[in-house]
Amino acid sequence: MKPRHLVAAARRDHILTHLRAAGLGALADLGFLDLAHGGDDPVIVTGYKATRARKLTPGEKEANRILAAARAPVEHGCAHLKTWRILTKLRTGPARATDLLRALLVLSNLELSR
Repeated sequence: MKPRHLVAAARRDHILTHLRAAGLGALADLGFLDLAHGGDDPVIVTGYKATRARKLTPGEKEANRILAAARAPVEHGCAHLKTWRILTKLRTGPARATDLLRALLVLSNLELSR
């Protein structure tokens, strides 16, 4: 389960409003289910959650697999950043850090695909 502080931070910082204003969306895990309910215009897409009373249909299972495959490269990139401890030594502004992180994720994905 996703730590509650991540969902609280997303609400506090109005992430959904910023995503809509930029015309963007996000893929998230099941921890963000309560943020994902956007009606006809979802901004955050999550998978389907099974319960004891309701099992997932084959279509829902397939949708979860597709979502997981789309999220996997980002999850792997974040794991590499944590392993390499890059963010602990980073002393720069957010704009420059974003460019640096994008470059590192591209390079790590190139290395993984070799």
